[in-house]
Amino acid sequence: MPYIEISRPHAPAVQLHYQDFGEGLPVVLIHGWPLSARTWEPQIPALVEAGYRVITYDRRGFGASSQPWTGYDYNTFAQDLHELITGLKLENAALVGFSMGGGEVARYIGLYGSRFIRCAIFAAAVTPCLYKSKDNPEGAVTDEDIQIKEDAVRLDRLVFLEEFTQKFFSDATGKLLVSEAQREYARTIAAFASPKGTLDCIGAFSRTDFRSDLQKFDIPALVIHGDSDQIVPLKASGARTHREIKGSELHVIKNGPHGCNLSHAGEFNKALVDFLKAR
Repeated sequence: MPYIEISRPHAPAVQLHYQDFGEGLPVVLIHGWPLSARTWEPQIPALVEAGYRVITYDRRGFGASSQPWTGYDYNTFAQDLHELITGLKLENAALVGFSMGGGEVARYIGLYGSRFIRCAIFAAAVTPCLYKSKDNPEGAVTDEDIQIKEDAVRLDRLVFLEEFTQKFFSDATGKLLVSEAQREYARTIAAFASPKGTLDCIGAFSRTDFRSDLQKFDIPALVIHGDSDQIVPLKASGARTHREIKGSELHVIKNGPHGCNLSHAGEFNKALVDFLKAR
């Protein structure tokens, strides 16, 4: 399996596992929490058939990448992404960030700009800021919410993942919109992630403020979000990201849960490819 090795001062080397398919302009797919690049299974064939080079990778701590004890913050994640992009010598790339991965897209542009990037897609993304505060009253997550989730992961991570994956793929009524086999597959992927990384990422995606990063966008952007997302609500995230990025496009998937790239793969893929083709 191919890896990019990340070396930083005073820290053990980290290997990021990636896969590289197809030919054409590059599209980098960044997965959500607490999953891996395997969750892009419905998108990879559609993008390759549309004429794109598709690169997926596992975030540090997840999938087949190294599982270090530290480094689960967005500046580090963006640095990892930058090393992947420069290591593979990617140019005119599209970044597609799902859920937590949307934060990587935002922070990457905030830190490194758009020199190598032609456009960005935020899918059910945590941007611009989930944390509810006086400075961010439109946020959806409180300290109590974060503590409850962290305590559940500490107490019994596998029980937490069982419940989380139910909500991940269910609409506002609680109806599961994928097969039970697909839900179990996602739970299994998450079960093999780093327990420490799984825990630390909760605070990272819940509290990180990406509003200043979004203000730096000078590239076309698309926001895809389900209106039945029970994990990252459309009103607190996707709708706001669309407002924050001047000239961005918004595609709302009716009755789409958080995992809309799987439950509504056909609609998701069409919106994604149509946007890429127009760039």
